[in-house]
Amino acid sequence: MAAQGGVIPLPAETVSGVGSFNVSPATVVRVPPGDRDAGATARYLVELWTRTNGLTLPVNVGAAGTARANIPGIEFQRRSGLGAEAYELDVTPLRITVSASAPAGLFYGAVTLWQLLPPGDHPGQIPAQTIRDAPIYRWRGLMLDSARHFQSPAFIRSMIDWMAWHKLNELHWHLTDDQGWRLEIRKYPRLTSVGAWRVDPNGTRYGGFYTQDEVRGIVRFAAARHVQIVPEIEMPGHATAAIAAYPSLGAAIPEAGAPARAVSAKWGTHTHLFNLDAGTFRFLEDVLAEVIEIFPSPAVHIGGDEVVEDEWKASPEVQARARQLGLNGPGALQAYFTQKIGRYLAAHARRSIGWDEILRPGLRRDAIVMSWHGVSGAHTAAAAGNDTILAPDPALYFDHRQSTLPIEPPGRLQVISLEDVYRFEPHDATLNDNQRSHVLGVQANLWTEHIKTEERVQWMALPRAAALAEIGWSAASRRDLPDFLGRLVPMFARYRAFGLNYADSVFAPNAEISRAAESFSVRLSNQAQIDGAAPIGIRYTLDGREPSALSASYDTPLTVAVGAELRAAAFAGSSQASRTAVLHFDAQTALRRDNHDLELCSDGIGLLLEPNGANTPLSVDIMNPCWIDRGVDLSGGPRLVAAVAPLPFNYELGADASKIRVGDARTAEGELEVHVGGCDAPSLVELPLAAAVDAKGVTNLPPQRLPRIAGRHDLCLRFARPRLNPLWALASIEIGE
Repeated sequence: MAAQGGVIPLPAETVSGVGSFNVSPATVVRVPPGDRDAGATARYLVELWTRTNGLTLPVNVGAAGTARANIPGIEFQRRSGLGAEAYELDVTPLRITVSASAPAGLFYGAVTLWQLLPPGDHPGQIPAQTIRDAPIYRWRGLMLDSARHFQSPAFIRSMIDWMAWHKLNELHWHLTDDQGWRLEIRKYPRLTSVGAWRVDPNGTRYGGFYTQDEVRGIVRFAAARHVQIVPEIEMPGHATAAIAAYPSLGAAIPEAGAPARAVSAKWGTHTHLFNLDAGTFRFLEDVLAEVIEIFPSPAVHIGGDEVVEDEWKASPEVQARARQLGLNGPGALQAYFTQKIGRYLAAHARRSIGWDEILRPGLRRDAIVMSWHGVSGAHTAAAAGNDTILAPDPALYFDHRQSTLPIEPPGRLQVISLEDVYRFEPHDATLNDNQRSHVLGVQANLWTEHIKTEERVQWMALPRAAALAEIGWSAASRRDLPDFLGRLVPMFARYRAFGLNYADSVFAPNAEISRAAESFSVRLSNQAQIDGAAPIGIRYTLDGREPSALSASYDTPLTVAVGAELRAAAFAGSSQASRTAVLHFDAQTALRRDNHDLELCSDGIGLLLEPNGANTPLSVDIMNPCWIDRGVDLSGGPRLVAAVAPLPFNYELGADASKIRVGDARTAEGELEVHVGGCDAPSLVELPLAAAVDAKGVTNLPPQRLPRIAGRHDLCLRFARPRLNPLWALASIEIGE
């Protein structure tokens, strides 16, 4: 029944009734007198229906008794005995009743009711039913990284709104890092006047920060939607921005005459740490004092991840302090740091949350461990009696692309599909009941090193956040991927009504193209083609018209003539489930291999990066920029045209940087090598990069003839470079006469 309107997450229990309730402009919404939370929730429900259904209903206070006079209506009421987030929703042909003990329950009941009415229907029918619902986990979170790329307050509010629609209740806000300090701290103004700004590789000044007044407004907005904001202030690592603002905080003393440390414009793991001086701890406590005053959440995230201790080891002052404290074991200094900050927070009625690197001897029992190195940290923490949250990489890291389609924005190259997220199981069967009670829930992380725009944040989050919501709210026995995909289609319509840039990767058609004699053979598929899936098929046209539910249905490979245009989209019944894919078939189609058609030779650190002027991001292993094209016919000695793009190499890789093959170029600017039969074979052709080195975007190198070798062979195309910067990417190749 919940699938009719697309309720996500799936309710705990639904019992069908007889008949249906007609929602029309004559429907009245009633709330008890004096119940401000019920009134606010009723008005929010009306706002949602206005946006998605064009339906505006009156809200009456203290008029519930009129329901007995056979006046159809929607009623909100309090009922004791339900949990803090639980609700019951009873739909009859005459009345809809939303019951809850607490404000959050009323709110979630209203959100479910909104989703029961299919978007666009006005008036519309909601089938009679009774829903009893409550979440299985209390922490259902998203982490937003605003330190690497800044998002506007309006965007944060929008994100909180759609989190609330999915009953996600924790926004973990990553506000400080090496690349930026985003929160105004009035006692230390240089944190934002200096620390909030960096100079990016293209020479532009980039940054921004949130004033305390702005944050207080956002916190109030979130509270009205039952979303708690948990701030993160990174320590003792990821501290470059703070140290750039106040150099005395750093563990490393700059050499005489060295330039002042700047906010970093590089991605990766930095080595700069806070020192262990008493003045530095006073600074951090002053910062946390203002953070606690702004954010009412009972916990503050203090980071604690990726602490490279080189600066501590090299610092005479830090080592002297370590000896004074008797700290000499591996990780002992970080444990001391975490415990000292934890004591301060506890003294101010707050708990500390940290990434799983804080799991060291002596960790306070009230500390919460956020497990990102897979799920092992959560298991260890729960077994030790610490509360824990599952936020594992890569399963719940939303900076990974969602498919191999060229529509995906920049991010990490490994695919974490909607199905991957949905099939993640938080339950740890090896824990006993007491230990399992320490698993608070799940969280997905939106790291934004490569997610520059707000629209792309939405794309990377939605609809994977909907899958996250279901694994955090709904019991495993109730979850069903094909059913979820069916419910996702009306949810997409709601996203559109609010102007959200959601990803349709799960339904988007993927085309495999091969050349026949005077035509092309095209195979279409999408990620939604799984066993038991709802009937979400692909329809197409070849006459230039937009596909519709009445267009030809794809079931077998298509034969497409040269010069044709194929348009294809996924449909669930009469509803279009994906955007339309448009493919042109010209003489160059058979000759051209775009970046996404080629294989990476390796995946040391695979990223999807965006050069200037490229229509789509390009896949590249920054440790080894090298690609393979399989089965190329070299019998006629074909001509090769390669399009390449320079990218800034702005990565902190530490010792791993020495593993990158560099310095093997034959010319001053390097060349693109072409190897036949394997990358270890001698290169048979070199294409000098001099013609492209000053280009702002993608450039075609001068054509080269490949050797005449009978049969088909694999080509390895590898860049030889005199230096790390720039990092070269192969955008496309054309091989033909």
